[in-house]
Amino acid sequence: MSYLFPTYTRWEVEPDQAEGSVIIDKDGKRYLDFTSGIGVCNLGHRPAIVQEAITRQLNRYWHVSNLFIQEEQEQAAMRLADSAKMDCVFFANSGAEANEAAIKLARKATGRKKIITFENSFHGRTFATMSATGQDKIKTGYGPMLETFVYLPFNDIEALKNEVDDKTAAVMLEVVQGEGGIHLAEHAFLNVVSQLCEEKGALLIIDEIQTGIGRTGKPFAFQHFQLSPDIITAAKGLGSGMPIGAVIGKKKLAHFFGPGSHGSTFGGNPLAIAAATATMEVIFQAKFLEEVEKKSEYLFERICKELIGIPDIIDSRQLGLMIGFETSIDLPILLKELRNHGLLTLPAGTNVLRLLPPLTVTKAEIDEAIDILQSVIKKHSKTAV
Repeated sequence: MSYLFPTYTRWEVEPDQAEGSVIIDKDGKRYLDFTSGIGVCNLGHRPAIVQEAITRQLNRYWHVSNLFIQEEQEQAAMRLADSAKMDCVFFANSGAEANEAAIKLARKATGRKKIITFENSFHGRTFATMSATGQDKIKTGYGPMLETFVYLPFNDIEALKNEVDDKTAAVMLEVVQGEGGIHLAEHAFLNVVSQLCEEKGALLIIDEIQTGIGRTGKPFAFQHFQLSPDIITAAKGLGSGMPIGAVIGKKKLAHFFGPGSHGSTFGGNPLAIAAATATMEVIFQAKFLEEVEKKSEYLFERICKELIGIPDIIDSRQLGLMIGFETSIDLPILLKELRNHGLLTLPAGTNVLRLLPPLTVTKAEIDEAIDILQSVIKKHSKTAV
């Protein structure tokens, strides 16, 4: 009997150690981890620079509360804001908390209630972020959602034009829908979103929980496009495994989050800030991000050469080191067989195999992963020769 609520469908893997791109389980079996803790361990497992930063902070103090001035918070906020070319930061503990705060800020700043999100989006599991999410499956059994969210088809410009009005507080979107199946926003669609928000006085919120902190080869995915969001949210890769989230906004919004307007007991705690600062020191270097882009190009070349021709691979979608394969093979069976062969991968959307390798992944590890994928997919392909 387990004393845990059965909230998660657990894998048969019990980790014992992890370093870089590799997890070793209790039985000594080696796994190449292309999940990165669901996009969290962007520097791989236990990066030395982050571990050292946490250890230094452990020897100073662990918690004092946000009533105290903490210079390390200020430095982390400055680095995060500068990387996004924005101005203000609120630290939370997770992506859901960051999105919750962004929703509150947008409603307070505009005095409006309607927020437009998109089908297949995922923004979290608190009541507001669950309401913002455009997937019915995570809402089942919880009764009526908050009434101020409108869900539109992703990349549908006409639907967007018909819905954004002077009652709209914000349009909230992911540049790449991660949990929804690795669906990429189109340039033209994003341009219209930005234009309509400006015309109607609505705020543009970009959820960078999974796409941010170097995942796509830029500090944030919106930087691949000509966008100037009012609010972005970050989490996952920001702390290299330490719980942290952040709302990053423009200066015009600062006074709406004055004293008493929002808060978090553990948000921006010293250990998480130490981890985030060390993580950003590495990932936001131009040379590091150039390497991520080179690795993503190499991975795409290998995918095109070895996997795209397999008939049961219906489609592939990628931005940086964020990859999805839509397949006609039964996904739970495929994921388990990949684990049996030492490769950890993720599901997304409807029958989409998702890869989120560490940004520190090597070409040799990419080659190893592609070889495993090719072998297992061909074995389970209904149309394999």
